[in-house]
Amino acid sequence: MPGAGILIFFAVVGAVICAKARVPGGAIAFALIALVLFIGTPAGAGLPEMVSDFMTAVGSASEPLTGESGAVG
Repeated sequence: MPGAGILIFFAVVGAVICAKARVPGGAIAFALIALVLFIGTPAGAGLPEMVSDFMTAVGSASEPLTGESGAVG
């Protein structure tokens, strides 16, 4: 995707404009579009795995505090 950087930039700008105009739905939509475009690039390809590893580390660290060994749900 050669023009993904420009699309990501405009999606972030759109999210900021919507947030300043107090339009939360538009800001969330533009932010999600930017996130999807970023994950589609080679730089963002490892983001889902990194978030998963982070959540696993947080879960492991909080296990002694909560006394639970399994996932909630």
